[in-house]
Amino acid sequence: MKLTQLTRRAALVLAGSALSALSLGQPALAQNFPDRTITLVVPFAAGGSTDVVGRVVAQKMGDILGQQVVVENVAGAGGNLGADRVARADPDGYTILMGTVATHALNPLILKQKPYDPEKDFAPVSLLVVVPNVLVVNPKLGVNSVAELIALLKKEPDKYSYASSGNGTPLHLSGELFNAMAGVKMQHVPYKGAGPALNDLIGNQISIMFDNLPSSSGHMKAGTLKALGVTTKERAPSFPDVPTVAETVPGYETYTWNALFAPAGTPPEVVAKLNEAANAALKDPAVAARMKDFSATIVGSTPEELGKHVTAELAKWGPVVKSANIQMD
Repeated sequence: MKLTQLTRRAALVLAGSALSALSLGQPALAQNFPDRTITLVVPFAAGGSTDVVGRVVAQKMGDILGQQVVVENVAGAGGNLGADRVARADPDGYTILMGTVATHALNPLILKQKPYDPEKDFAPVSLLVVVPNVLVVNPKLGVNSVAELIALLKKEPDKYSYASSGNGTPLHLSGELFNAMAGVKMQHVPYKGAGPALNDLIGNQISIMFDNLPSSSGHMKAGTLKALGVTTKERAPSFPDVPTVAETVPGYETYTWNALFAPAGTPPEVVAKLNEAANAALKDPAVAARMKDFSATIVGSTPEELGKHVTAELAKWGPVVKSANIQMD
Protein backbone atom coordinates (compact mmCIF):
# COMPACT_ATOMS: atom_id res chain seq x y z
CA MET A 1 0.00 0.00 0.00
CA LYS A 2 2.70 2.40 0.98
CA LEU A 3 4.78 1.32 -2.00
CA THR A 4 1.84 2.03 -4.34
CA GLN A 5 1.36 5.47 -2.84
CA LEU A 6 5.04 6.21 -3.22
CA THR A 7 4.95 5.02 -6.81
CA ARG A 8 1.98 7.22 -7.61
CA ARG A 9 3.58 10.18 -5.93
CA ALA A 10 6.77 9.63 -7.90
CA ALA A 11 4.78 9.43 -11.12
CA LEU A 12 3.03 12.71 -10.32
CA VAL A 13 6.35 14.38 -9.59
CA LEU A 14 7.81 13.12 -12.86
CA ALA A 15 4.76 14.28 -14.81
CA GLY A 16 4.93 17.70 -13.22
CA SER A 17 8.61 17.95 -14.02
CA ALA A 18 7.94 17.03 -17.64
CA LEU A 19 5.26 19.72 -17.96
CA SER A 20 7.57 22.27 -16.39
CA ALA A 21 10.31 21.35 -18.81
CA LEU A 22 7.96 21.78 -21.74
CA SER A 23 6.72 25.14 -20.53
CA LEU A 24 10.23 26.39 -19.82
CA GLY A 25 11.85 24.80 -22.85
CA GLN A 26 11.18 27.55 -25.35
CA PRO A 27 12.35 30.43 -23.13
CA ALA A 28 15.43 28.40 -22.22
CA LEU A 29 16.24 27.87 -25.89
CA ALA A 30 15.76 31.57 -26.55
CA GLN A 31 17.92 32.52 -23.57
CA ASN A 32 20.81 30.40 -24.83
CA PHE A 33 20.40 31.45 -28.47
CA PRO A 34 22.61 31.13 -30.40
CA ASP A 35 24.77 28.27 -29.19
CA ARG A 36 25.68 26.92 -32.62
CA THR A 37 26.08 27.95 -36.26
CA ILE A 38 23.20 29.78 -37.97
CA THR A 39 22.44 29.11 -41.65
CA LEU A 40 21.38 32.06 -43.78
CA VAL A 41 19.68 30.73 -46.92
CA VAL A 42 20.17 32.96 -49.95
CA PRO A 43 17.56 31.79 -52.48
CA PHE A 44 19.61 32.81 -55.51
CA ALA A 45 22.95 31.90 -57.06
CA ALA A 46 26.24 33.15 -55.66
CA GLY A 47 27.53 36.45 -56.98
CA GLY A 48 24.22 38.29 -57.39
CA SER A 49 23.14 41.33 -55.44
CA THR A 50 21.17 39.34 -52.84
CA ASP A 51 24.15 37.05 -52.29
CA VAL A 52 26.55 39.97 -51.83
CA VAL A 53 24.28 41.69 -49.30
CA GLY A 54 23.73 38.40 -47.49
CA ARG A 55 27.41 37.62 -47.12
CA VAL A 56 28.34 41.09 -45.88
CA VAL A 57 25.57 41.12 -43.28
CA ALA A 58 26.08 37.47 -42.27
CA GLN A 59 29.73 37.96 -41.45
CA LYS A 60 29.08 40.94 -39.18
CA MET A 61 26.05 39.32 -37.54
CA GLY A 62 28.23 36.34 -36.71
CA ASP A 63 30.74 38.61 -35.00
CA ILE A 64 27.97 40.24 -32.97
CA LEU A 65 26.18 37.01 -32.00
CA GLY A 66 29.35 35.08 -31.22
CA GLN A 67 28.38 32.26 -33.58
CA GLN A 68 29.14 31.88 -37.26
CA VAL A 69 26.38 32.77 -39.72
CA VAL A 70 26.99 30.62 -42.80
CA VAL A 71 25.49 31.56 -46.17
CA GLU A 72 23.98 28.71 -48.16
CA ASN A 73 22.84 29.37 -51.72
CA VAL A 74 19.65 27.45 -52.54
CA ALA A 75 18.84 28.75 -56.02
CA GLY A 76 15.92 27.81 -58.24
CA ALA A 77 12.33 28.66 -59.16
CA GLY A 78 12.93 32.39 -58.87
CA GLY A 79 13.85 32.13 -55.20
CA ASN A 80 11.01 29.79 -54.24
CA LEU A 81 13.16 26.75 -53.46
CA GLY A 82 15.22 28.54 -50.84
CA ALA A 83 12.24 30.37 -49.36
CA ASP A 84 10.22 27.17 -49.11
CA ARG A 85 13.09 25.42 -47.35
CA VAL A 86 13.17 28.09 -44.64
CA ALA A 87 9.37 28.12 -44.33
CA ARG A 88 9.54 24.39 -43.50
CA ALA A 89 12.60 24.60 -41.23
CA ASP A 90 12.51 24.19 -37.46
CA PRO A 91 11.35 27.49 -35.94
CA ASP A 92 14.40 27.87 -33.71
CA GLY A 93 16.26 30.72 -35.42
CA TYR A 94 19.07 28.56 -36.75
CA THR A 95 17.79 28.60 -40.34
CA ILE A 96 16.86 32.04 -41.66
CA LEU A 97 16.17 33.52 -45.08
CA MET A 98 17.47 36.45 -47.08
CA GLY A 99 14.11 37.35 -48.56
CA THR A 100 13.41 39.75 -51.41
CA VAL A 101 10.55 41.40 -53.25
CA ALA A 102 10.55 38.28 -55.46
CA THR A 103 10.16 35.74 -52.65
CA HIS A 104 7.69 37.74 -50.57
CA ALA A 105 5.62 39.73 -53.08
CA LEU A 106 5.96 38.83 -56.74
CA ASN A 107 6.25 35.03 -56.70
CA PRO A 108 3.24 34.55 -54.42
CA LEU A 109 1.18 36.76 -56.75
CA ILE A 110 2.37 35.24 -60.02
CA LEU A 111 2.68 31.50 -59.40
CA LYS A 112 -0.32 29.23 -59.85
CA GLN A 113 1.05 26.75 -57.34
CA LYS A 114 2.08 28.59 -54.18
CA PRO A 115 4.45 26.55 -52.00
CA TYR A 116 4.23 28.94 -49.06
CA ASP A 117 2.35 31.95 -47.73
CA PRO A 118 4.68 34.99 -47.54
CA GLU A 119 2.93 36.35 -44.45
CA LYS A 120 1.71 33.29 -42.53
CA ASP A 121 4.75 31.04 -43.00
CA PHE A 122 7.46 33.47 -41.90
CA ALA A 123 8.41 35.53 -38.88
CA PRO A 124 9.73 38.91 -40.10
CA VAL A 125 13.10 39.89 -38.61
CA SER A 126 14.37 43.07 -40.28
CA LEU A 127 14.34 44.95 -43.56
CA LEU A 128 18.01 45.43 -44.43
CA VAL A 129 18.61 47.42 -47.61
CA VAL A 130 16.95 48.62 -50.79
CA VAL A 131 18.77 48.49 -54.12
CA PRO A 132 17.60 50.79 -56.92
CA ASN A 133 16.66 49.55 -60.32
CA VAL A 134 17.58 51.67 -63.30
CA LEU A 135 16.06 52.38 -66.71
CA VAL A 136 18.90 52.11 -69.25
CA VAL A 137 18.94 52.39 -73.04
CA ASN A 138 21.41 51.86 -75.83
CA PRO A 139 22.90 55.28 -76.70
CA LYS A 140 21.99 54.69 -80.34
CA LEU A 141 18.31 54.99 -79.42
CA GLY A 142 18.92 58.75 -79.34
CA VAL A 143 16.96 59.65 -76.21
CA ASN A 144 18.51 61.40 -73.21
CA SER A 145 15.69 61.50 -70.68
CA VAL A 146 12.63 59.67 -69.46
CA ALA A 147 10.46 62.38 -71.04
CA GLU A 148 12.12 61.87 -74.44
CA LEU A 149 11.64 58.10 -74.17
CA ILE A 150 7.95 58.48 -73.38
CA ALA A 151 7.51 60.83 -76.32
CA LEU A 152 9.22 58.32 -78.63
CA LEU A 153 7.11 55.43 -77.34
CA LYS A 154 3.90 57.40 -77.86
CA LYS A 155 4.96 58.53 -81.32
CA GLU A 156 5.75 54.97 -82.44
CA PRO A 157 3.56 52.67 -80.32
CA ASP A 158 4.23 48.91 -80.33
CA LYS A 159 7.60 49.40 -82.03
CA TYR A 160 9.88 49.09 -79.02
CA SER A 161 10.55 46.31 -76.54
CA TYR A 162 12.30 46.23 -73.20
CA ALA A 163 14.51 43.53 -71.76
CA SER A 164 14.58 42.08 -68.28
CA SER A 165 16.35 39.25 -66.50
CA GLY A 166 13.29 37.00 -66.78
CA ASN A 167 9.54 36.55 -66.59
CA GLY A 168 8.00 37.56 -63.29
CA THR A 169 11.16 39.22 -62.00
CA PRO A 170 11.14 42.61 -60.26
CA LEU A 171 12.68 44.06 -63.41
CA HIS A 172 9.88 42.67 -65.59
CA LEU A 173 7.33 44.20 -63.23
CA SER A 174 9.24 47.51 -63.24
CA GLY A 175 8.60 47.72 -66.96
CA GLU A 176 4.92 46.82 -66.63
CA LEU A 177 4.47 49.48 -63.96
CA PHE A 178 6.19 52.01 -66.24
CA ASN A 179 3.85 51.07 -69.10
CA ALA A 180 0.82 51.61 -66.88
CA MET A 181 1.91 54.84 -65.24
CA ALA A 182 3.49 56.50 -68.29
CA GLY A 183 0.67 55.50 -70.63
CA VAL A 184 2.95 53.68 -73.07
CA LYS A 185 3.15 50.15 -74.41
CA MET A 186 6.48 48.35 -74.64
CA GLN A 187 6.64 44.62 -75.27
CA HIS A 188 8.53 42.59 -72.71
CA VAL A 189 11.43 40.38 -73.82
CA PRO A 190 12.53 38.05 -70.99
CA TYR A 191 16.10 36.77 -70.84
CA LYS A 192 17.67 34.02 -68.76
CA GLY A 193 19.49 36.42 -66.48
CA ALA A 194 20.76 39.98 -66.62
CA GLY A 195 24.02 39.06 -68.37
CA PRO A 196 22.52 37.92 -71.70
CA ALA A 197 20.06 40.83 -71.67
CA LEU A 198 22.85 43.36 -71.14
CA ASN A 199 24.86 41.78 -73.95
CA ASP A 200 21.98 42.26 -76.37
CA LEU A 201 21.32 45.78 -75.09
CA ILE A 202 24.96 46.81 -75.59
CA GLY A 203 24.94 45.10 -78.98
CA ASN A 204 21.79 47.05 -79.91
CA GLN A 205 19.69 43.94 -80.49
CA ILE A 206 17.26 45.53 -78.05
CA SER A 207 17.12 49.20 -77.06
CA ILE A 208 15.62 49.44 -73.55
CA MET A 209 16.08 47.57 -70.27
CA PHE A 210 15.23 47.71 -66.60
CA ASP A 211 18.13 46.38 -64.53
CA ASN A 212 19.55 46.44 -61.02
CA LEU A 213 21.73 49.52 -60.66
CA PRO A 214 24.81 47.55 -59.49
CA SER A 215 24.54 45.30 -62.54
CA SER A 216 24.51 48.19 -65.04
CA SER A 217 26.73 50.65 -63.17
CA GLY A 218 29.96 49.67 -64.93
CA HIS A 219 28.37 50.07 -68.36
CA MET A 220 26.91 53.41 -67.32
CA LYS A 221 30.34 54.67 -66.27
CA ALA A 222 31.89 53.37 -69.49
CA GLY A 223 29.24 55.09 -71.63
CA THR A 224 28.12 51.88 -73.32
CA LEU A 225 24.69 52.37 -71.73
CA LYS A 226 22.71 55.55 -71.11
CA ALA A 227 20.92 55.75 -67.77
CA LEU A 228 17.63 57.65 -68.03
CA GLY A 229 16.44 57.26 -64.46
CA VAL A 230 16.73 55.32 -61.24
CA THR A 231 13.52 53.83 -59.90
CA THR A 232 13.68 54.83 -56.23
CA LYS A 233 12.08 57.97 -54.77
CA GLU A 234 15.49 59.55 -54.18
CA ARG A 235 18.46 59.73 -56.51
CA ALA A 236 21.13 57.09 -55.94
CA PRO A 237 24.10 58.45 -53.97
CA SER A 238 26.49 56.62 -56.31
CA PHE A 239 24.94 58.35 -59.38
CA PRO A 240 23.62 61.71 -58.14
CA ASP A 241 23.41 63.13 -61.68
CA VAL A 242 20.95 60.44 -62.82
CA PRO A 243 17.39 61.66 -62.15
CA THR A 244 14.64 59.47 -60.77
CA VAL A 245 11.92 58.15 -63.05
CA ALA A 246 9.46 59.73 -60.60
CA GLU A 247 10.73 63.20 -61.54
CA THR A 248 8.94 62.63 -64.85
CA VAL A 249 6.35 60.01 -63.86
CA PRO A 250 5.11 61.13 -60.42
CA GLY A 251 4.64 58.30 -57.95
CA TYR A 252 6.68 55.76 -59.88
CA GLU A 253 8.82 53.68 -57.55
CA THR A 254 10.33 50.21 -57.73
CA TYR A 255 13.38 48.69 -56.13
CA THR A 256 14.85 45.44 -55.00
CA TRP A 257 14.88 44.94 -51.26
CA ASN A 258 16.58 42.44 -48.99
CA ALA A 259 15.21 41.39 -45.62
CA LEU A 260 15.70 38.69 -43.02
CA PHE A 261 12.94 36.20 -42.21
CA ALA A 262 12.74 33.24 -39.84
CA PRO A 263 10.19 30.41 -39.99
CA ALA A 264 6.79 31.17 -38.48
CA GLY A 265 6.65 30.14 -34.84
CA THR A 266 10.19 31.21 -34.05
CA PRO A 267 10.20 32.45 -30.41
CA PRO A 268 9.87 36.23 -30.20
CA GLU A 269 12.97 36.37 -28.01
CA VAL A 270 15.00 34.70 -30.77
CA VAL A 271 13.55 37.02 -33.42
CA ALA A 272 14.48 39.98 -31.19
CA LYS A 273 18.09 38.78 -30.90
CA LEU A 274 18.36 38.32 -34.66
CA ASN A 275 16.81 41.75 -35.22
CA GLU A 276 19.20 43.41 -32.80
CA ALA A 277 22.21 41.77 -34.44
CA ALA A 278 21.06 42.63 -37.96
CA ASN A 279 20.48 46.30 -37.17
CA ALA A 280 23.79 46.52 -35.32
CA ALA A 281 25.54 45.00 -38.34
CA LEU A 282 24.02 47.64 -40.62
CA LYS A 283 25.46 50.39 -38.41
CA ASP A 284 29.00 49.04 -38.70
CA PRO A 285 31.12 51.51 -40.74
CA ALA A 286 32.70 48.76 -42.86
CA VAL A 287 29.28 47.30 -43.70
CA ALA A 288 27.89 50.75 -44.49
CA ALA A 289 30.81 51.49 -46.81
CA ARG A 290 30.40 48.16 -48.62
CA MET A 291 26.69 48.79 -49.13
CA LYS A 292 27.37 52.27 -50.48
CA ASP A 293 29.86 50.85 -52.98
CA PHE A 294 27.13 48.43 -54.02
CA SER A 295 24.57 51.25 -54.48
CA ALA A 296 22.45 49.77 -51.69
CA THR A 297 20.64 52.07 -49.24
CA ILE A 298 20.63 50.84 -45.66
CA VAL A 299 17.21 50.79 -44.02
CA GLY A 300 16.92 48.55 -40.95
CA SER A 301 13.58 48.00 -39.23
CA THR A 302 11.65 46.32 -36.48
CA PRO A 303 9.99 42.96 -37.19
CA GLU A 304 6.61 44.71 -37.15
CA GLU A 305 7.74 47.27 -39.73
CA LEU A 306 8.98 44.51 -42.03
CA GLY A 307 5.65 42.70 -41.71
CA LYS A 308 3.80 45.85 -42.75
CA HIS A 309 6.24 46.33 -45.62
CA VAL A 310 5.46 42.85 -47.00
CA THR A 311 1.72 43.52 -46.77
CA ALA A 312 2.16 46.84 -48.60
CA GLU A 313 4.26 45.24 -51.36
CA LEU A 314 1.63 42.56 -51.98
CA ALA A 315 -1.04 45.27 -52.22
CA LYS A 316 1.10 47.36 -54.58
CA TRP A 317 2.05 44.63 -57.05
CA GLY A 318 -1.24 42.72 -57.08
CA PRO A 319 -3.01 45.10 -59.51
CA VAL A 320 0.09 45.31 -61.75
CA VAL A 321 0.30 41.52 -62.03
CA LYS A 322 -3.41 41.29 -62.73
CA SER A 323 -3.53 44.04 -65.36
CA ALA A 324 -0.50 42.60 -67.18
CA ASN A 325 -2.00 39.10 -66.94
CA ILE A 326 1.23 37.61 -65.60
CA GLN A 327 0.93 34.04 -64.37
CA MET A 328 3.46 31.22 -64.22
CA ASP A 329 3.32 27.54 -63.38
